[in-house]
Amino acid sequence: MILPKDILKRYWGHSSFRNLQEEIINAVISKNDVFALLPTGAGKSLCYQIPALAKEGVCLVISPLISLMKDQIAQLEKKGIKALTIESKSSVDEIVTLFDNLKFGNYKLLYLSPERLNSEFILNKLKQIQVNLIAVDEAHCISEWGHDFRPSYRLIHKVREIHPDVNIIALTATATKKVTKDIIENLNLKQTAIFKKSFFRENLAYQVIQNENKIGKLEKIFKKNPYPTIIYVGSRRKTEDISNLINSKGYSSTFYHGGMTSKSKSEAFNSWMKEEKLIMVATNAFGMGIDKSNVKIVVHLDLPASIENYVQEAGRAGRSGEKSFSVILQNDNDINTFKKNKLEGYPTLKEIKIVHQKLYQYFQIAKGELRDDSLDFNFLKFCETYNFSHKKTANIFRILVNNSIIEINSKYSKKSTIIFKIPGNHLARQHYNNKLTKKLIDLILRSHGGVFQKEIRINEFNIAKSLQINSLTVRNELNLLDQLDIIDYKEANSNEELTFLIPREDDRTINRISTSIEKFLNQQIQKSEDLIYFIKNNTICRSIQLSNYFGEKKALKCGICDVCISEKKNNTSELEKDILELFSHKKEISQKEIIFSLDRDEKAILIHLRYLLSKDKIGLTKNNKFFIS
Repeated sequence: MILPKDILKRYWGHSSFRNLQEEIINAVISKNDVFALLPTGAGKSLCYQIPALAKEGVCLVISPLISLMKDQIAQLEKKGIKALTIESKSSVDEIVTLFDNLKFGNYKLLYLSPERLNSEFILNKLKQIQVNLIAVDEAHCISEWGHDFRPSYRLIHKVREIHPDVNIIALTATATKKVTKDIIENLNLKQTAIFKKSFFRENLAYQVIQNENKIGKLEKIFKKNPYPTIIYVGSRRKTEDISNLINSKGYSSTFYHGGMTSKSKSEAFNSWMKEEKLIMVATNAFGMGIDKSNVKIVVHLDLPASIENYVQEAGRAGRSGEKSFSVILQNDNDINTFKKNKLEGYPTLKEIKIVHQKLYQYFQIAKGELRDDSLDFNFLKFCETYNFSHKKTANIFRILVNNSIIEINSKYSKKSTIIFKIPGNHLARQHYNNKLTKKLIDLILRSHGGVFQKEIRINEFNIAKSLQINSLTVRNELNLLDQLDIIDYKEANSNEELTFLIPREDDRTINRISTSIEKFLNQQIQKSEDLIYFIKNNTICRSIQLSNYFGEKKALKCGICDVCISEKKNNTSELEKDILELFSHKKEISQKEIIFSLDRDEKAILIHLRYLLSKDKIGLTKNNKFFIS
């Protein structure tokens, strides 16, 4: 068998492992069941990828995100490692061919979503291949108390029944004691080797800053730290708006959210990774699988969804080991808005039953019937038809998906198109309502040829970026031009693809899972309360608070969070010490330099300078610079 270090060197080009990686890999190769709690950026994937290469057979990887699976497969293939996944629309023949490739094509990793384990056909095919390891990524999804509970993760036991002698490695970045216990019990891990690396990072300052002028504070952060930055916001629309606002201030940013096309996501991601754009404004859709070591700052412009989400998102800063910052910018209205949005978004069991029933009615599916084909589905139209709340209905759909009642996939099979209906010479004589309309037309004419002869494809996101506006405004302007009969505008099909997984039974379906749903809803409420407590608690060190939440014991204060800094500011001896410390680097320092160097209240610094002068601990030169007496 090839040694793990040799595999690491051959495929990844590294000569040594990170902390705990080697121990975990050795435990896996020794056929132990393993639970690994490693923070974001600690290299969890290597803990199963290297054993997969070291052993005969195929490693089965259970992962919740299709995009993450595809990204990992692409990265492995670049290194010459053969891996694959089952696409959502794969036919039976295609799946048969795929498993033949697994058996005879020297493939080493098969990535599957947990929902695939509901298929007896897939399970039978898994019986026919030599599995060397079962890797469960984002293992917290198996626990009702995990922040992304996926009941389909409970299906993993079926794989173990098929391959009882194959060991399991469960990996997660965030798990409380309760979640850890759930993972081990639900996966039936035996004689488990447990590895936990503290998520605490000495170089990462957790800061909650009260500020009514968030954009003004952002500008100060950018000026002081011109490094790669991630800004998290709470809505898709806001990513565009904030990015455009940042760009208008002279900074370089792009945006990312789940509603963008794959191409637009890729363009935004690459421009940020290459640092053509230093600032990424994104929803929480941006994050998994990101490996960029020099991110200096992560800012939450809106409150994160939970403490678990916060720790994962904040952990994308400071992977280089240099001092970095995770900043939550909040004002008096944020907590009230957060509470309102959360409470309004939580459905009752009765509301879940109504939406579930209406969904079958919407597609005219009779009781007892199961449609085995995928259906075009427009979420907004569905909500409009029955006068449902978008937010609450979205959460109901999440519950239905998590409980394997339906499956939803976004589809972008069609691009927006336009064709000009009037000649170019007539177009020039048109009088437009505003300057924006003229700018939009000029941009389209400059960047697209043949617009008077044929339908041409356009991308509203790219047009919006060029004009420094949001894409909704672009679509509204194009629709207006269409109404004026100047262009023929056909908007992209952004419908979703919906598949019913069980026959229609109305209330009986929901009644069977009502206990699970109630636990899930209670869990969400508790997580909201935990986050609010964390935001409001400005008396306990942030790192200690987070450690306590995840069941770690951390006695020492971090010294760099907002709570610790505030304590230092109020401690006169600490401030005097910090002022005098500055003279170890420079013999003479101006008042301005001292104020700039210390993150303290300016008034307090001036008071202490006067005190130190009175005690002859420091002196003042003719040029008004301070020195050690």
